Amino acid sequence: MPRFAANLTLMFTELPFLDRFAAAARAGFEAVEFLFPYDHPAEAVAERLRANGLAQALFNLPPGDWAAGERGLGALPERRDEMRAKFAEAVPYIRATGTPCVHLMAGKTDRSAPHAAAFRDAVAWTAGRLADLGVTLVLEPLNTRDNPGYHLVDFDEAAALVRDLALPNLKLQFDLYHCQILHGDVTRRLEAAMPIVGHIQIASVPSRNEPDGEELNFPYLFDLVDRLGYGGFVGCEYRPRGRTEDGLGWFAPYRAGLGVTP
Repeated sequence: MPRFAANLTLMFTELPFLDRFAAAARAGFEAVEFLFPYDHPAEAVAERLRANGLAQALFNLPPGDWAAGERGLGALPERRDEMRAKFAEAVPYIRATGTPCVHLMAGKTDRSAPHAAAFRDAVAWTAGRLADLGVTLVLEPLNTRDNPGYHLVDFDEAAALVRDLALPNLKLQFDLYHCQILHGDVTRRLEAAMPIVGHIQIASVPSRNEPDGEELNFPYLFDLVDRLGYGGFVGCEYRPRGRTEDGLGWFAPYRAGLGVTP
C-alpha cells in the first residue's frame, strides 16, 4: 500500500503552517512534505514532526525570490555562487527533520545550452554536498502551462541527466500531474522510470485537486506503484476543493490500512 505524505503548503491551509502538522496526523497521514520551511526555525519544524509522529518526506532547496516569481537558481549561470551559498540555509532543516530527499529547482530560462550546462553543474555540485549528509537529490520536470519559462520541462530530459551523471543519490521526482500534462502515457513512463524514481507526487488533472477522478485512474495508479515495488512516499501535492478534511474520501481506504478509523 502506498505511503502518503500530506503537502502542507497546499493542504490544511485553513490553519497556520505549524498547526498543519497535527491536522495531517489526525487525518491519518504518516508523513508530510512542503515547498519551503524557511519562514520557521528548523527546530520548530522538527518539534512538530516529533510531537505528531510524522516523517518528513521532501522539501525544496531555496529557490531565489519566490514572491517575485523566481523558481530556482540551478540553471542560471550568473547565479551559481548565490545558489551554492543558499544551499547552506537548507542544511539545518535537513539535519533537524531527517528528510530523505530534497528538490533542486532549475529556474526560468530560455533552455539554451549555457543554461543546460549550468544546471548540470548545479545538480552535480548539490548532489555531492547532499551525499555527505546521506540525502538524495531529486529533479522534477514542471509543466509549461502552470510554469511558463521553466527550464526543466521534459521527463525524458530529466531522466537522461540522472542516468548520465549516474550519482547514487540523484533521482527523479515523478509528479503524475506534471507528467500527464507534459506527455500523457503516465503508466508506461512510470514503469520505465521507476529504477531512478526517488519521490512521487499526485494531483488530479486538469484541476490539480483531490486525486479522485478526472483524467487519471488513481486506484489503478496506486496499485501500479505497489506492483513496481516503490518504497518511498507519495506526496499529495494538490489543492483541496474546499476544506481539506472534507475532500479526503479518496484517502479513506489507505487511511484505514494504517489502522486509523476513517
